[in-house]
Parts: sequence; structure tokens; C-alpha cells
Amino acid sequence: MTNARRCAPRLVTVLSLSVALGVTPAALEAQSPPAQPPADWGPISINMEEISYPHPVEFLNLQLFGQDVRIAYMDVSPVGPPNGRTVVLLHGGSYYGWYWKEQIEALRSEGYRVVVKDRLGWGKSSKPILPYSMSLHASNTAQLLEHLGISQAAIVGHSIGGQMATRFVFLYPEMTTHLVTVNQIGLTDRRAGRGYRPFTGEINAEPDPQSVYESAVRTDMRRYVNWKPEFIDHIRIRYGQSLSGDWPRLAYVRSLGGNLRGMDTVVDDWPHIQTKTLILGGEIDGPNFPENARHAVDVLPNAEVFLIPGVGHNPHEEVPEIVNAELIRFLGSDADEPAGRGGR
Repeated sequence: MTNARRCAPRLVTVLSLSVALGVTPAALEAQSPPAQPPADWGPISINMEEISYPHPVEFLNLQLFGQDVRIAYMDVSPVGPPNGRTVVLLHGGSYYGWYWKEQIEALRSEGYRVVVKDRLGWGKSSKPILPYSMSLHASNTAQLLEHLGISQAAIVGHSIGGQMATRFVFLYPEMTTHLVTVNQIGLTDRRAGRGYRPFTGEINAEPDPQSVYESAVRTDMRRYVNWKPEFIDHIRIRYGQSLSGDWPRLAYVRSLGGNLRGMDTVVDDWPHIQTKTLILGGEIDGPNFPENARHAVDVLPNAEVFLIPGVGHNPHEEVPEIVNAELIRFLGSDADEPAGRGGR
């Protein structure tokens, strides 16, 4: 292995906030979500009309499978002199475009134009009933870039958004300068031997609010090593949408989209991707994430890895300053320069 990227991965030394700040277990418990949802939490519409985003939201109108749909996005201009480059941010499976707010500000301050999409079926985008797929989401991203007059961009995706970013680069290499995946799921192909269960259309149309809340709490508490009070906004949205009168439609759409995890994989895309790639993530994300991330780098033709100790599935929220610095370093490198060079 002669490439510089094949060397041992660079690690960031990050002390746990609880240690660095001398936080006691009792204080950590106080910073955790309450046992029950706050009394003032009410319904939230499935298109999140009540939720403010950090920048104005616009819409791309499309027709897919005979249906009129619209895709929500933020198109954020750089602060100061533009550097002529664009970054597209794709959110994870349980999240929405607004949670990239720290990265938006950091990147636009460096002169980047930043485009943040709510993928179809999530956030402020339409919730149509249709056959979702990784390739469909990639096509929607390509159409959004064409709509905005953007010929090339760096593509950054978190969690399942990392899979979607990878599929985009696989299908549209000419439109991509850099690829970054942040704690991507699906770093291994687990389909073999698992059988196949088609979606039957059955959903829980009237979920128990307390059960929904507790499930949302469990989901996020295992994704962060160091809980911050502002993370509760994710729980509030999931809980509030379950109270909406349109919840059955949202549940149906999520079940359709959820099948992506078991039906599709991007592992076979990797050998064909020549685009300069960064596999980035918090190490505390399942016992095999670091190992799987390093394996991905060995398969991708032009990739490097950057792992953050003591940080979980959402490093862009948990330690945004570290993620922002690494994004700026990597995205500022020449797309034609081999990965693993030019770093600090």
C-alpha cells in the first residue's frame, strides 16, 4: 500500500466533556431528557411548518411517478468573498436539514455556497406514497443542483445520508468534487441470509404518546456521548408529529423509506468511485464502526479516514468545532490531489 491514505488514520484527541468540566453523574442525569414529555409540547405538522430553519427555505417542484411533489432546501450564500465552490449537506434518517446549522455557518464563512436539502418524505419536503430508493434520492439531488445552476459540488452526508451521498457520487461523478460521509450506516452489506419481508402497508395509526416519547429518547441517548439540552429539539419533533392528524401518512412514508436499509447497499459502489473521499465519524457508534470505517477506506480508490474518540453518531452536533475544521481542511484540498495528503 503506497498511498499516504493507507497509513494509520489520524485521530483527534477529545476529552469527554464530563471529565473536562468535572461534571458529576447527578449533573449528567439532570442534563438528560425528562421522563415524560413537557406539558406544553403539542402536535407538529408532518411538513414541519411550525419549525424555523436557520435560513430561508425554498422549494423545487418535481413530478415523480405521476405525482406533483416539492423538495425543500436552503441555498445559503457565502459570507465575504466567495471561493467559487459549493457544498451539499444531506441529513440522516431521523433528522432534518436544519441540524447542519453549525456546519452551514462555518462553511459559508470560508466562502462556500451551501445547499441543504430535506430529502423527499422528510422535513419540509412532500410526503408522497411512492417507491423510494437511494437512486431516486440521488436523482433528486442532481435535479436540485441543475435547478440552481450548479455544475459541481462537494457532497456531505450523515448516517443514511452518507449512503445517499455515496450513491450520488457513484451515479453522478462528473457533478462531484469531494465526498464526505459522517458516521455513515451501511458500511457493511448485511443482506445475506436475512430474507425479505415486503412492506404490507400496516402501520400503527394511533401510537401511544408516552411510548413514542420514550422511543425517541432512547434513540438519541444512544447517539450522543455527551448530551446537550438543545438536542431535545429532535425528540420534540418526533413526538409532536406523532400527535398530528396526518401521522398515518407520515408513518406510511417512513415505512417505505425505512426499507432502504435492508434492500439497498452502497458497498458495491465503492470500488467504482474515484472521487476524493473522507470517511469521518465519532468512534462511539457501535462496536465495529471504527473497523468498518477503516475497511471502507481500503476499498475506496481515493479515500482517507478521520475518527474522533469519545464522540458518538452525531459528531457534527456533539463536537461541531472539530467536524467543521476537518471539513474545511478536506474540502479546501485539490480534488485531483490524492487523499491523505495536505492534512495537518
